[in-house]
Amino acid sequence: LINLGFSRVYEVGMGADRVSRAYEALFLENPGKGYISSDCPAIVSYVEKYHPELIGSLAPVVSPMVTTARYIRKVQGEGPKLVFIGPCIAKKGESNEVDVVITFQELREILSDARIRPGRTRPADFTPPLAERGAGFPVNRGMLQSMDLPGKFAEQSVIVAEGRIHFQEAIREFASGALDSVHLQLLCCEGCIMGPGTSRDGSKFQRRKRVLDNLQRRLEEKEKQIGPEEEVLLDLSTQFAMDDQRLSEPSEEEITRVLHEMGKFSREDLMDCGACGYDTCRNHAIAIAQGLAEVDMCLPLSIERLHQSILKLADSNHKLVTVEQALRQSEKLAHMGQLSAGIAHELNNPLGVVIMYTNILLEEYGNDPQFREDLQLIVAQAERCKNIVGGLLNFARKTQVKYSRTDLAEMIRISISSIIMPDHIECRFVNQLTDPFGEVDSEQMIQVITNLLKNGMEAMKDGGILTINLSGNADWFIISIRDQGTGIEEKDMEKIFEPFYTTKGIGRGTGLGLATTYGIIKMHRGKIDVKSNTDPSRGPAGTEFTLKLPRTRNY
Repeated sequence: LINLGFSRVYEVGMGADRVSRAYEALFLENPGKGYISSDCPAIVSYVEKYHPELIGSLAPVVSPMVTTARYIRKVQGEGPKLVFIGPCIAKKGESNEVDVVITFQELREILSDARIRPGRTRPADFTPPLAERGAGFPVNRGMLQSMDLPGKFAEQSVIVAEGRIHFQEAIREFASGALDSVHLQLLCCEGCIMGPGTSRDGSKFQRRKRVLDNLQRRLEEKEKQIGPEEEVLLDLSTQFAMDDQRLSEPSEEEITRVLHEMGKFSREDLMDCGACGYDTCRNHAIAIAQGLAEVDMCLPLSIERLHQSILKLADSNHKLVTVEQALRQSEKLAHMGQLSAGIAHELNNPLGVVIMYTNILLEEYGNDPQFREDLQLIVAQAERCKNIVGGLLNFARKTQVKYSRTDLAEMIRISISSIIMPDHIECRFVNQLTDPFGEVDSEQMIQVITNLLKNGMEAMKDGGILTINLSGNADWFIISIRDQGTGIEEKDMEKIFEPFYTTKGIGRGTGLGLATTYGIIKMHRGKIDVKSNTDPSRGPAGTEFTLKLPRTRNY
């Protein structure tokens, strides 16, 4: 510091020694009255602004910085400019008795700009008088330990609180009268050694050890000192001014309303995590009601809202994908329907001629075994072509829905009775509805159910149970058809509703059954879903089709 141009460097701990003696006298001369320490300018400012009713309880004693400044003015006169160097930003606005206040961080920058390195300078001690027990002022309970109080006075009559949260709690309890006749020694930081003007990477306990080591060295030097120091009488008194900055407290109804906006409806919802910058959810709600904060500052609420938004987006994306697939399928079915109708009409007449003349030839040459076998093959394949043409026509006509009031339970029974079930397959129908009536095209729905029953029956080569379940509510019918067959491979699941796609062998299916079923269900403004399992190790194998149909045509 001398290399920077300073003429003298005083240790503020020297002023702390004098402040400690002033506090000793204040406490002992005013029994029964509790005081709040005034050595921390942040504490003083907080009381002046937010607890002005406690101004009279602030100890009327200046801080060690101002005490040191008054000492220098007393012995050096008004000429020298005074610069305070310390760990506290609040010191910058504490008093005009000091010309300039800089922090330790700012000092390091000044030394760096001046290219002064502590290791390359000659060490020197502070300008006398040196600090004694006041050298321990910057640590927790430092002021209390520097006092010479009788007996157990310090333990019974002085409460020490440090840190942003604890000092506020202590002041609130002091204001409520719960700490009557008790003195408060308060620090806004966790000791001055952790002030905001210090480097951020420093260790609290290492700093504390350095301060205590320096204190021990000071006390040892004091014992070696010969003769008393010259006493300089100083006026350490001060006054404080009210600077009320309090806002009106919102009503409980307003606080509750804001808490509800924050998603806090019960005591368990008050997490008091502090992520918003406020100690409690209630304090955050009060700040919101006062216009000082926003609901979005609540991190758990923002995370929950983000989570809900993600779920909604995922649901919307799923719906869009489903609608896109349905539109693509409907468009494909529409084109295939037009194509199928044209092909069916063109093939119908030639097939009729082929079948008719083949039967004529059978009548004429039926006695010849060779001709008869060939002609029967022609008739069989022509009949198969005719069935395919019939399927094409049904597929093309699916857009016409003739609604009528229908008993769906009876409709399902008719569908079951129209199929000849093998002995090794059991068909079970479970009706869970008390009101099975609704508006559907009964003929088309019988075609749908019959087709699904046949598919399930053909899938159960080794036998099993084919289950039909009818359920629903006031708006929807739900029909599920579940078989115990081999299941549908995952690679086939996306294509099973495409026209002419079949997993059956050659000559066993046209690939139009499920496409027609899909079209009929969609024309009823319903839904069709399929679940299948081919791996017995993952659960029962088989396939389940679920049909969801509105009860009325105007749904």
